[in-house]
Amino acid sequence: MSYVTENTTGLPPEAVAKVMEKRRLDALRDEKLKIDKALNQVRLDISRASKSFPDLTDPDIFKCHWDFLCRVAEDIVLAPQRRKFVVDDNNNKIIIFLLYYFNNCSLAEQIFPDKRFKLAKPLLIRGDKGVGKTFLMQLFSEYLRRTKNPNFFFNVSVTEMVNYYTINNNLNRYTYNDRSGTKEDNTFDGCRPSNVCLNDIGLQTQTFFGQNTKTLVSEFIHARYEIWTQWNCRGHLTTNLSVQALAKEFSDAYGRTVDRFKSYNIIEMTGTSRR
Repeated sequence: MSYVTENTTGLPPEAVAKVMEKRRLDALRDEKLKIDKALNQVRLDISRASKSFPDLTDPDIFKCHWDFLCRVAEDIVLAPQRRKFVVDDNNNKIIIFLLYYFNNCSLAEQIFPDKRFKLAKPLLIRGDKGVGKTFLMQLFSEYLRRTKNPNFFFNVSVTEMVNYYTINNNLNRYTYNDRSGTKEDNTFDGCRPSNVCLNDIGLQTQTFFGQNTKTLVSEFIHARYEIWTQWNCRGHLTTNLSVQALAKEFSDAYGRTVDRFKSYNIIEMTGTSRR
């Protein structure tokens, strides 16, 4: 007898109990099958994502990417200036960290063990003028684009962002990429947020083209924090200011912006100007 399909009207309590238990067990079985299917999809998605990145734990593969990065630096990024790519004590470990970091290699977290950097966090690179902050982000943006790396990001300046706001009265291009559904090669895709790096924050905090730059940068930071937590898309930053100066510059009544800085891997670049 099928207790699941049987109408329980008029059945004795014992039979009703059997019907209800059978229905419960069948529902539990169906739910477990559904959850198992979902878990298998999660495992498949994780496996596919991991295959999007090279295995830089292999020294030979790491060297291939290191050599290619150096070629990109000299033959593309620095070529217009006819400058050489110099790796020294001030930037060597940072470049190694970034190479691991952007390739989702866990070895990144071992380069500066006392800093407790995490792969999941965006970057805030700070240092004095000319030490190479913006250059490194330009270099890695180009390297990631040419290796078709999912962590590719767009490099933008505060001035560029302010100009866009002046024309469009919003920051969508730099936050949620609202481009009315249009798509262009090597531009924000208009479908979902992209990774981006905003360079030299904290320097142009005066009114600029009629806009309060400090307010716009603060809104960018808040929006990118939400994008990071919801979509895992990163909004990196570079600045000449110290962390303390940034906290003072962007302090507000609620402490929101200052608190957002805790979500970054804060990288200190040292040395003198390379210009």
